[in-house]
Amino acid sequence: MRPGQRELARRLRAGLRSFDRTEQRLPGIRDRERRDVLIQQFLDSVHRVQFVAVLRTRRLSDLRADPNNEMFDPVRSAIVLQRRGNIEEAFWMVFLFVHFGRHARAHWRYAREIYGRQGAGPRWDWARTSADPNGFREWLRAYQENLSRDNTPHGFGNHRKYESLDAHSPHGTGAVVESYIRWIGPPRTHQQIVEEALLQARGDPSTAFDLLYQSMKAVSRFGRTARFDYLAMVGKLGLALIEPGSPYVAGSTGPLKGAILLFGRRARPANLDAWLVTLGERLEVGMQVIEDALCNWQKSPDRFQRFRG
Repeated sequence: MRPGQRELARRLRAGLRSFDRTEQRLPGIRDRERRDVLIQQFLDSVHRVQFVAVLRTRRLSDLRADPNNEMFDPVRSAIVLQRRGNIEEAFWMVFLFVHFGRHARAHWRYAREIYGRQGAGPRWDWARTSADPNGFREWLRAYQENLSRDNTPHGFGNHRKYESLDAHSPHGTGAVVESYIRWIGPPRTHQQIVEEALLQARGDPSTAFDLLYQSMKAVSRFGRTARFDYLAMVGKLGLALIEPGSPYVAGSTGPLKGAILLFGRRARPANLDAWLVTLGERLEVGMQVIEDALCNWQKSPDRFQRFRG
């Protein structure tokens, strides 16, 4: 463990002890081993959240934004596009990043091949897709079988493993993309929808985040996790001055289980978000870290395992 991590681990341990004594009891970490595993998950989550900020300082190859190249990566692509001044396309990359996710073996293949039309024809970029969602759905219908061909690793990321490429079903990728376009509402832009939320929130980043989070219910198949991940990434990339003001554990699966494990089964779910906000303040970590660490901790509370979404 690096010196900086040791200091952060010490601060986290002290913060948890202080919170347990003065705010709310934390029966889930009375066992030292479980407490140490939770602290390790906090450290891993801090690193994961900060990594995007680190990426934004690095030189990135233009190939990261080229869907015809294996180096394509939607997060790095968003940074490259943002640097070029193509903000709307950067937002679109965040959507593709969240909807398709990163498959354990196929990596970004779905996002890359669909965005790039498998190298045949102009890209399904934001301008073209938002102007012709029916055309996108017809293309997807025609190429769906090829995209999911058995002789090549394929699939959605872990958080999206129950999603479908189906072009015309009410819950497939075609419907998700079309509902996302309706949510933005061209000619209104991504930037405008964010500016409207910030104006309504009087510039408060967490209130604006919540307004957008609630409005994103209009996007098909974007439940609590997808909305949280999308808006959190928009904030981390600096595409909008927004950040989560709570971990939104209500309605979640993993984070809610982690919170109940931490506070005990007698804890009322209605209280958990407020308690976790206070815990985040005591530990001096953001809500993304709280949400991510609890979700991963509950999967293996007695032995540290590194998880990826």
